[in-house]
Amino acid sequence: MLRYFAHSETKIGKLPRPLSRCYHSKKGVWGYKPIAQRVYQVAEDVRASRNSQGNVYRLVEAFRQHGHKLATVNPISIKPSQQELQELSPAFYGLQTQETVRTAGLLSGPQVAQNVAQLEQLLKDIYCGRSASAEFAYVEDIEEREWLARNFETLDQHQLENSERCEIAELLIKSQAWDNFMALKFPTVKRYGGEGAESMLAFFWQLLRDSVQANIEHVVLAMPHRGRTPLQAALLNMRPAKVFRKLSGASEFSEDVEAMSDVISHFHVSEQLQVLGKSLNFSMVRNPSHLEAANPVAMGKARSKQQTLSDGAFGSDSQPFGQHVLNVILHGDAAFAGQGINQECLNMAYVPHFEVGGSLHLIVNNQVGFTTPGERGRSTAYTSDLAKSIQAPVFHVNGDDPEALARITNLAFRYQREFRKDIFIDLNCFRRWGHNELDDPTFTNPLVYKIVHQRGSVPDLYAQQLAKEQVLSDSQAKQMKDDYMKYLGEELALAPTYEPPPSYFEKQWKDLQLAPAKDVTYWDTGLDYGLLHYIGQQSVAFPEDFNIHPHLLKTHVTNRLKKLENGAKIDWSTAEAMAIGSLMYQGHNVRISGEDVGRGTFSHRHAMLVDQQTNEMFIPLNSMEGGNGGKLELAHSILSEEAVLGFEYGMAIDNPNNLIIWEAQFGDFANGAQIIIDAFIVSGETKWMESNALVMLLPHGYDGAASEHSSCRIERYLQLCDSKETAADGDAVNVHIVNPTTPAQYYHVLRRQLARNFRKPLVVVAPKTLLRLPAATSTHEDFQPGTLFHNVLGDTTVQPDQVRKVILCSGKHYYNLAEEREKRQAYDTAILRLESLCPFPVQELQAQLAQYGNVQSFVWSQEEHRNMGAWTFVRPRFENLIGQQVKSDATDRHFPLPTDFPIFLVSLPPQLHYSGRCEAPTPATGIGKVHKREVDEIVAAPFEL
Repeated sequence: MLRYFAHSETKIGKLPRPLSRCYHSKKGVWGYKPIAQRVYQVAEDVRASRNSQGNVYRLVEAFRQHGHKLATVNPISIKPSQQELQELSPAFYGLQTQETVRTAGLLSGPQVAQNVAQLEQLLKDIYCGRSASAEFAYVEDIEEREWLARNFETLDQHQLENSERCEIAELLIKSQAWDNFMALKFPTVKRYGGEGAESMLAFFWQLLRDSVQANIEHVVLAMPHRGRTPLQAALLNMRPAKVFRKLSGASEFSEDVEAMSDVISHFHVSEQLQVLGKSLNFSMVRNPSHLEAANPVAMGKARSKQQTLSDGAFGSDSQPFGQHVLNVILHGDAAFAGQGINQECLNMAYVPHFEVGGSLHLIVNNQVGFTTPGERGRSTAYTSDLAKSIQAPVFHVNGDDPEALARITNLAFRYQREFRKDIFIDLNCFRRWGHNELDDPTFTNPLVYKIVHQRGSVPDLYAQQLAKEQVLSDSQAKQMKDDYMKYLGEELALAPTYEPPPSYFEKQWKDLQLAPAKDVTYWDTGLDYGLLHYIGQQSVAFPEDFNIHPHLLKTHVTNRLKKLENGAKIDWSTAEAMAIGSLMYQGHNVRISGEDVGRGTFSHRHAMLVDQQTNEMFIPLNSMEGGNGGKLELAHSILSEEAVLGFEYGMAIDNPNNLIIWEAQFGDFANGAQIIIDAFIVSGETKWMESNALVMLLPHGYDGAASEHSSCRIERYLQLCDSKETAADGDAVNVHIVNPTTPAQYYHVLRRQLARNFRKPLVVVAPKTLLRLPAATSTHEDFQPGTLFHNVLGDTTVQPDQVRKVILCSGKHYYNLAEEREKRQAYDTAILRLESLCPFPVQELQAQLAQYGNVQSFVWSQEEHRNMGAWTFVRPRFENLIGQQVKSDATDRHFPLPTDFPIFLVSLPPQLHYSGRCEAPTPATGIGKVHKREVDEIVAAPFEL
């Protein structure tokens, strides 16, 4: 029986241990604690043996480094295997075959070799001759190398009991039966079955057993589509009737749920499994068809669970991450080598605030990507070679040997537990059919598929092996298949009446609900200014012995304290600190992630201070006394968008009571994460009934910085939303998009994310110049109880009966227009700010326009080009809806505003005129003179129309 042993096999010395990484903190901060390096010494007798037999030891090390090149781990190879390698010849090291050797200290295990010839054969048996090979010679840490060699060389000592072998055989038979049943009953369905890779069931069988024996509470899994449904049905408690109901044309959700749903190969499970008499929470994250995109989502979800369980640096002790939560990732071979998100995820693996205690990886190596042979899908020898970038060990396993895979899984699990690092298993298998079951793979890979079609299946071969060894008879194997096929038939018969159980708004989400479809709700997010004043003070407090940067002391600390004391000219960063600090005070944890978010791209935030003498990091708000103990995690990310944003999404979908914020360095850099935005953030709720309150801060503004630092591409997010052009929106739109122009507005929209009884992702068109613009400030009255986020900000500087023109705009462009109006003294022009773009604020806009009975023209003014910005979004909604009577029939309001807004009605739909830059293929010019001319023109033009 393979068992997981919780004891460390390593003796740790008591010498002083250097820190593994400092990261501005030897003391640690919320979410990160330095872990001392382990001190390891090779035993003296082992060193003596190696030194006295130097050339023999070189031969042993050569097999550890190169033995995998001769291993027979490919079940469908069309290439002749390499027979010899000079580095593995004893003569290469000046050794004679009959030369006496002593294996003690050179090789682990009970085997003993008397001479070089016997040692060579023993090494071939271990590193070249069985169904598994190893790569770990590149691992720098000597303790890890010694551990890996010792445990791989004794791998055969871990044998399965016959009853366990039968359990594995039954799982493989069920997987095959599932695919056969699907092929029989649904022959035209692209099911992406597991045929050829059924051995992966042995991986999961062993993983679950090891997990409960190690007292793991949660396993989080990311997995692509191939083999997903047979795994779920055979081992993870998914009812087959759910799949059959879906294939009949129904939804995987109950009939009362308005969801667009997804395909069966994207189904997920979140189950409490019973394994060896213990409970294990198993969560498989949803996956889109974008291969590998779910991997950072699983990492983020795992870290969120670790935070909930006070695991690792979230706890009071100094234990590494992963005490209670294990992250597991399955990869496809071509996708792992080809998709850049994998490099990003591996690069995050040990980065503070992103580490999860090491992930366990399985590459299901079909040896073909779509129709591309493996050798054409990468430039490296193995599909797993990317793992070497973080020195992760790799085990290559022959997919025809499920027992070898179980043993390697146990070994990989023990390594992950011992060192809390990533480790990989490369399962060499095949795909019995084409990319899907309707493809003919012989068009492009005839030789490979000649072998595949002539050979038996993995379950059949394993059953035959067990029958030969009198462990499982042919009749018993047949009975396992027949019983499962009968069960699937019964489930198919039940499918028409099967009602899917709720799989959403459960557990930690039980107090939440879907957003109202026909109503825009209002939430009182104001607080007593006395409390906000205190929080603001705490946001810049630091210890007496802390050596703060003198410039920050003057411009950041002192200035903030003055503004707070006066209750006026409260700027953007102060409002953000009050919003975050107040949520913390109420017991919510807040996480801000991105590149240099502690300081902020524009050196405005400084939520993290660094001691100028010691380099020690200090986060003032985490030392705030009082309240309910929420914490702030500042996650300085790697230079990545896709993986990092996916990680934050994973955190956001797990715990609805935490505020997760991702800040792009510049707004347009978010396009590097477009897959995460498209496939998860804006569509996850309608596909999977999976809500999230993730906040994306996207700095935006035309300030002369040319193409790549000007626009966050507002138009793309507006195109992604499901706002209606011909009917009023409710809060149920898939994503909320705001362009706030005052610090108070930003404060309220952040607090609103957790104040509501539903969760929606929020895109904030974030400012750059407004961060320090004197006009863009707020007073303490703007934060008091009874205040809220306004979807439209009206114009209080004009007399309504004198207004002849209304200019509508959004964002920081307002301040340029207001300044221009003052210059012209054009007091017959009102300027309205659309602070919310989605949901489109029809009623609020009508209420504002109702004041202006003498208006003659409406102008939309923007600094973006005509084919960009909000123009094409705003125009049809303004012209279709503003002249119509639109009332909400809902009464769910969380702020005391009148239920009936004043309505602006005209006999004909009002026409909205455009004013802004003309069409262009890129967001902004890189010519300074042209930029200045454009700025002058777009500010003047709306007043001259």
